[in-house]
Amino acid sequence: MNNTKWDELRLAMYAITPPPSWSALSTNGYRSPPDREWFYHFREGGYESILYVDIRVDGPNQRELVRSALKKVHVPGEESPEGFRVFGYITDGQAAAFL
Repeated sequence: MNNTKWDELRLAMYAITPPPSWSALSTNGYRSPPDREWFYHFREGGYESILYVDIRVDGPNQRELVRSALKKVHVPGEESPEGFRVFGYITDGQAAAFL
């Protein structure tokens, strides 16, 4: 994904009250701790090294809000029992649908 798409995702999640938590896996293997602050923390250090971001939802209402926001932003990812995973990079042989 490019910086514009990451910013669209960040602002969409920031607009949800209460915001869902997120955790990112970097290309160097570092996983950030869960965080709910989307405005400053999410963009700290840039987006270039984000392999994927897991967005955890707190219940069915928040799941619907997040799903709707992700559809508007149109990002590559998948839904999981905990929430959603948005891909920054796709590995060879990996397929990803758009949310």
